[in-house]
Amino acid sequence: MSTELSATADNCLFCKIAAGKIPSKKVYEDDDLYAFHDIAPWAPIHFLIVPKKHITSMAHLDEADGALMGKIMTLAPQLALEQGCEPYPSGGFRVVINTGAHGGQEVHHLHVHVMGGPRPWTKG
Repeated sequence: MSTELSATADNCLFCKIAAGKIPSKKVYEDDDLYAFHDIAPWAPIHFLIVPKKHITSMAHLDEADGALMGKIMTLAPQLALEQGCEPYPSGGFRVVINTGAHGGQEVHHLHVHVMGGPRPWTKG
């Protein structure tokens, strides 16, 4: 089993970024969430929103995480606009949550990609 698959809060890349142990270009932070620019962006605007609580993937959510996910989903549009996405309907953005190997998840800590800006994008 790879290190990423067995990630815990102690050895998780995104936990370390959210805790300030690994540098990042911060977009937003509060007690529950940390948002930062993707180091390999697919779009002109591409950042991640991660919970500070270690949650391995979307498949690991339970009812107690409902408010946290709601907070992420309502924060995404606000941050997208602040980061330069044009407003709906002529502008907009994409929200992606990769889950598991078949879903393309590379870092095993729940994270929400927010991507926007003029097309064409590098990927997606």
